[in-house]
Amino acid sequence: MAANSTSNPQGYQTGGEDDQLLSMEKLRASPEIWPEQIPGVSEFASTKLPASNSESPPKWLADLEKDDIDLLQEFGSLTAAQLMEKVRGLQNLAYQLGLDEAREMTRGKFLNILEKPKSRF
Repeated sequence: MAANSTSNPQGYQTGGEDDQLLSMEKLRASPEIWPEQIPGVSEFASTKLPASNSESPPKWLADLEKDDIDLLQEFGSLTAAQLMEKVRGLQNLAYQLGLDEAREMTRGKFLNILEKPKSRF
């Protein structure tokens, strides 16, 4: 601390560079006991809260067919291990489809079915 510092009634040291950091502001103990609300928060929160079940279904749910909803319910009923096994199966299927596509593209290249027809003029 600086040599010319003094003590105030609250016991804080004042003087020198520490004066720039000192605040005599009295803060409340917790935001839970703050009596005032921020203006406009209640209205904003009411527009952002999820709608009640009595209203129409959400837009993303309205676009789904019954088969899609059944599939979502099936996935929702799986345990984490079962769901991971399902994901692994889908990854293996995607890999196998990629191999099949590469094989067919190579075959098409050798058979020259992917070339553009040459004009005779």
